[in-house]
Amino acid sequence: MKKTIIILDNIRSAHNVGSVFRTSDGAGVEKIYLLGTTPSPRDRFGREVPEIKKTSLGASAMVNWEHIDNEDTEALLLRLKSEGFELVAVEQTPTGTSLYDFIPSDKTCYIFGNEIDGVGSRLLDTASKAIEIPMKGKKESLNVSVTVGVVLFRNG
Repeated sequence: MKKTIIILDNIRSAHNVGSVFRTSDGAGVEKIYLLGTTPSPRDRFGREVPEIKKTSLGASAMVNWEHIDNEDTEALLLRLKSEGFELVAVEQTPTGTSLYDFIPSDKTCYIFGNEIDGVGSRLLDTASKAIEIPMKGKKESLNVSVTVGVVLFRNG
């Protein structure tokens, strides 16, 4: 059975995070790692974040998650690699592979970047490959929550 986890790298919008939780639940994602400034379903006082709760329709209470500070990112990536996960950045790069040509491994960790800068360079450097969704229009990217849905349901 394939295992899928995702990393959200410094996502800014709580609404996007909630939508990712809902999509991840539907796609059978095992765990979501929330890096750096990515909002968590619970704030530092343990209260539910209303925007995430609303857009996730409760999935934020069903999908395992963990918040990781930016300085602990390297340790997380090393641990995931040691557990046999292939780290795959979803990002447009000169050497990226089309989503349509990518075949996921049995244990895949997809890394999604923030809404402005994409996947951070330290994550891109650690990933074994980068995949991208071929775009036909003038815009070069999709909303991060939409991208998560396309990738998970194409390759799940």
